[in-house]
Amino acid sequence: MQTLFEAGLAAPEALRSGPMDFEIPEELQAYLAELDAFIEREIKPLEAVDDNVRFFDHRREYARTDWDRGGLPSREWESLLREARHRADAAGHYRYPFPAEYGGRDGTNLDMAVIREHLARKGLGLHCDLQNEHAIVGNNVGLLLMINYGSKQQKSEWIDDLANGRRHFAFGITEPEHGSDATHMETRGERDGDGWIINGEKTWNTGIHTASHDLIFARTSGAAGDGAGITAFLVPADATGFKVEEYLWTFNMPTDHAHISLSDVRVPDSAIFGGEGRGLQVVQHFFNENRIRQAASSLGAAEFCIDRSVEYAKRRAPFGKPLATNQAIQFPLVELRTQCEMLKVLVQKTAWAMDQYGPFTQSDKVSMCNYWANRLCCEAADRAMQVHGGLGYSRHQPFEHIYRHHRRYRITEGAEEIQMRRVAGYMFGFMNQQAPKGVAQ
Repeated sequence: MQTLFEAGLAAPEALRSGPMDFEIPEELQAYLAELDAFIEREIKPLEAVDDNVRFFDHRREYARTDWDRGGLPSREWESLLREARHRADAAGHYRYPFPAEYGGRDGTNLDMAVIREHLARKGLGLHCDLQNEHAIVGNNVGLLLMINYGSKQQKSEWIDDLANGRRHFAFGITEPEHGSDATHMETRGERDGDGWIINGEKTWNTGIHTASHDLIFARTSGAAGDGAGITAFLVPADATGFKVEEYLWTFNMPTDHAHISLSDVRVPDSAIFGGEGRGLQVVQHFFNENRIRQAASSLGAAEFCIDRSVEYAKRRAPFGKPLATNQAIQFPLVELRTQCEMLKVLVQKTAWAMDQYGPFTQSDKVSMCNYWANRLCCEAADRAMQVHGGLGYSRHQPFEHIYRHHRRYRITEGAEEIQMRRVAGYMFGFMNQQAPKGVAQ
């Protein structure tokens, strides 16, 4: 956690003329210590009472899943997560990345990358459970998007509720027949007087079981494949014609990932979010900021797996000597640690540059960070299982859970092949991205 591409550099020339500072700023280091103290004081005791540890030990999948409700998260599990968030909010942590005017601390992308890695490196716990994007420092993408793209009316109706966790909206982007391709949407919005009629299907609609609205992306003009002409609509989940068809069971349960359909769903013109035909800009903003934070979390989870493996290899002594003396144990962990250190620098540099030059200027680097971090986490979890042997394969260690969860991100955050294609697009000149003047991309 002790590297950082952060020198307060005002211009690229400073990279050539002045020293680079890779230290985490003192105020951020102090905040990490403050977070750790809060976890020990408030979160660990909550995790320990009323057998709440069942949600994190070998019983976790069974305890978290309400099998009688189609595999949805159990109410007890979601209630515990709400209580943790409530305590974090009361202590001034949950809203850290939000603007100060909404109770936050103006946390930057760089801050969040460092914090998310720090929390994930601690392993599974009520402080940070990546299976459902829970953390005591919130990643409320809905609020951040509302601040940036909501109309005046939408902001007045939504911001307070989003900030306080009273309600939220899900994201209806992916379609059953098109997966990662957001430009070939079959869901369509047609003008109808002073409103719109929406028809189509969406899948992997995460969190819709508790959402009041679904942010539905639909083509309203242009042809399939066009980047323009896609509009985002805030659609009430109880609207006539809106139906949850099923919740899709996954590699890691419980599930809150729904397949939904829209049949002649009518919404007013005021439901448009971010401007007519500009939905993909909203998506891109969401993807870039979420992906860099998710990459940092995968990095932290990978480091946790490596840390635990090193500790175990020092302690475990089959055949009369510690596992740690065997190069067959050492070398794979050395390679993983080396990759983590290199990735850490790229994640933090990318997050810093997003803060300096805007979230759209580092799209290629975000994709690099994301696909590599997710792959690295899976490799680290697999190696941890191997080092721990039979115990590592069991659910009495967290590695199988980490592997099953992070294997998801090699698909759902934009399949790694899509991320690599995106990087290639910038490398070979097929795509353009907003670049700061004088900085080579």
